[in-house]
Amino acid sequence: MRQFTVRPDDNDVRLDRWFKRNLPEVSFAMVSRWARTGQIRVDGKRADVDTRLIAGQSLRVPPAGGPLPLAGGGKGGRVRKPLTEEQLHLAEDIVLEQDRAAIVINKPPGLATQGGSGTYEHVDGLLDAYAGDGDPRPRLVHRLDKDTSGVLLVARTPGSAAFFSRRFSGRTARKIYWALVMGVPDIHDGMIELPLAKQPGTGGEKMMVDETEHGMPARTRYRVIDRAGNRAAWVELQPFTGRTHQLRVHMAAIGHPIVGDGKYGGQGAFLSGSISRKLHLHARRLRIEHPEGDLLDVTAPLPEHFSKSLEQLGFTETEGDLPLEAPVLVEPKTLEKRAAKAHAKQYRKERRGERRKRIDGPATTGARKPTGQRARVAGAAAGKAPAKAGAKPGAKPGAKPGAKPATRTTTAKPGAKPAPRRAAPKAPGTKAPGPRSPGKR
Repeated sequence: MRQFTVRPDDNDVRLDRWFKRNLPEVSFAMVSRWARTGQIRVDGKRADVDTRLIAGQSLRVPPAGGPLPLAGGGKGGRVRKPLTEEQLHLAEDIVLEQDRAAIVINKPPGLATQGGSGTYEHVDGLLDAYAGDGDPRPRLVHRLDKDTSGVLLVARTPGSAAFFSRRFSGRTARKIYWALVMGVPDIHDGMIELPLAKQPGTGGEKMMVDETEHGMPARTRYRVIDRAGNRAAWVELQPFTGRTHQLRVHMAAIGHPIVGDGKYGGQGAFLSGSISRKLHLHARRLRIEHPEGDLLDVTAPLPEHFSKSLEQLGFTETEGDLPLEAPVLVEPKTLEKRAAKAHAKQYRKERRGERRKRIDGPATTGARKPTGQRARVAGAAAGKAPAKAGAKPGAKPGAKPGAKPATRTTTAKPGAKPAPRRAAPKAPGTKAPGPRSPGKR
């Protein structure tokens, strides 16, 4: 086993990031495997890839025996290969901006950010193209989903990597996404606050809304830029937290999945006609503090399929950049938040079939009369006062509980004559009928 002491400049760094800084030849897949099997120890205890290290801690890792694995991905035992001419050209073409501290690239859709099981083409594997002779290997400081395109920040040095990582974890970095969604949200400028958790049985590959204590807080602001009738909407998304698949899950949860997102929207996430079936989610803009005191503000052009879809739906790409407002979050008791949460909750209930049946629905043959609370509600709706608890059937309104029913019964003695019938009372102003005159019968 190799043993290291965490340096002060590695304080509060994730374990996988520590490997990127100090042992870049070890792939993320290998680090994950070592962590799962308990081969990595921090102060003698097992550690996960997301464990944050503290300066002065003792770190033990497996020995560096045999050939070094491919950095950033690949299966164990493979030596890092030199980049091909095609890879070098790709690495050069996707650069948007670079300086001594950072490289900003426009990640194309379909290219993974990091490697994993069966993933050999990824951004992390291209970072050697940006390292000069004797310079440290550049490091990723955040990620984008494989099918999401747009702005991706890469740090050139360990110091700038730590600086940018703190800005992302401190929520001071501003990230703007563009997306095409199915339908049009009722509220054109809203905040979605739905906690997320990993969906069981998916190996952590899929997220879900979880409003129990297991859900992690997640906040997303959306603004409708334009709409194509009721068919689709072009929206701007701003995540205020960084949960996995947050934007995709949130938009699907309010009934407007991102176009092309079959994972969370199913077959209802695809537009008919010639609109591309690829995911229409693009990291349009990143605004973050720079280590040298400036402000790094970069915008990434759209990929071809997204740009073509906007044109086919009648949208103008140049009109999509809305003013970047201050990150003022919606107050908990505002109308916008209540309406957005109610809309999302109602949609989920409809999807699960958990809507309650209406009390005043059409009666069915043989249906039982409502009892208890439902009987009181039904009686009040019909304009009748509900009977008090404990009252017997037939009791007069206002009678005390336990009183006898307001009915009158008589018992005739054996052999007694029947009581004479009483004459009906005369109406005022009427005369009694006189004797019949003998006339025609």
